[in-house]
Amino acid sequence: MKAEMRQVLEGNILSFWLEHMRDTECGGWFGQMTGRGELVPDAPRGAILYGRLLWTFSAAYRVLHKDAYLEAATRTKEYIEAYFIDHEQGGVYWSVSADGRPLDTKKQFYAIGFVLYGFSEYARATGDADALHTALQLFDVIERYGRDQWHGGYVEACTCHWQPIADMRLSDKDQNTPKSQNTHLHIIEPYTNLMRALNECHVPATDECQQRLSNALQHLIDIFVTRIFNPSTGHLDLFFDMDWTRLSERVSYGHDIEASWLLDDANQMLHGASLTGPIPAIVQQLAITSQEGILPDGSVAYEGIPVQGPHGMPGGEPVDSERHWWVQAEAIVGLVNIYRRFGDADALQKAARIWDYTKQHLIDHQHGEWFWSILPDGTVNLADDHAGFWKCPYHNSRMCLRLIDN
Repeated sequence: MKAEMRQVLEGNILSFWLEHMRDTECGGWFGQMTGRGELVPDAPRGAILYGRLLWTFSAAYRVLHKDAYLEAATRTKEYIEAYFIDHEQGGVYWSVSADGRPLDTKKQFYAIGFVLYGFSEYARATGDADALHTALQLFDVIERYGRDQWHGGYVEACTCHWQPIADMRLSDKDQNTPKSQNTHLHIIEPYTNLMRALNECHVPATDECQQRLSNALQHLIDIFVTRIFNPSTGHLDLFFDMDWTRLSERVSYGHDIEASWLLDDANQMLHGASLTGPIPAIVQQLAITSQEGILPDGSVAYEGIPVQGPHGMPGGEPVDSERHWWVQAEAIVGLVNIYRRFGDADALQKAARIWDYTKQHLIDHQHGEWFWSILPDGTVNLADDHAGFWKCPYHNSRMCLRLIDN
């Protein structure tokens, strides 16, 4: 399995980005390749794409020790420092033009979290104290401007100058609400990695800084336990008002299973590998309910509606059976984690089936990388990007790296 994952990682995913998406004239990476393989050199470039690229190549270098991956990570870090980081107001811009001019200057905390994630991983891979310092600055920005001191948790976005903003959505697929599960998931993720970097890099950090990070990570765990996890359905709810009023009906199978292992990682970072307490129970519950999205062919659907099952037990059924690339990758990671942590052999078998489906249908064996999705009728989705603002080597690379490195 490790050999197969390494071949997919290096021969299919990373090679595609190095060969087709590097911009040797303007620097950095091109912002888009369409689903039909057409490069769009002047496409806007997103902070999420760049933060995820920084994480991916940093992690690849940390695990595989290849100079090409270090060079790609360093180029990405330097591009972010030059064009995405707002050196006056703090944080990062949402997007820049192909020549590096700020386009959308809003401060979306989801995006700031991913850039933090990338810098913390670069610090882990290289021991770079400046990268760790940048990650700590971004942590401070999220805590200062994003954290809701009244109701807990984090808001979605602010203006460039940290003022309230009317449209807080991540994308046009999302509800315009002040809080979301998705943003909290991708803040707990970089915070966990930042703590890991502080522990590994042996760079002096004040006791106050360490304590603030530890407190913030525990706060996020508590928010997931008390606000985001819905015990009546066994799923995570998606959207919330400021006071945590639930505003969503659908559930996301991919986010459920991704959260199961990210919450497990965060909890282990703070409290060790004990299986006692609320998080291990929620981890197992999310892994179970996310399997409501598993389809007869072994793949995982995109979204569903939870329903009350027999004897009052949670249940549900898919309402959007599109098979997204990232959902399959996260399902494999999450189910393997359930096997390793709790000895669930059935979860491992389901992960293997998802991988078989992914190899057969989602991996682009001709051009490299993975397709965005397989549509409900079984055809490849060519309308969405092959690489771009939201389509990057993060979920699939991370799947490979975790199975190689653990």
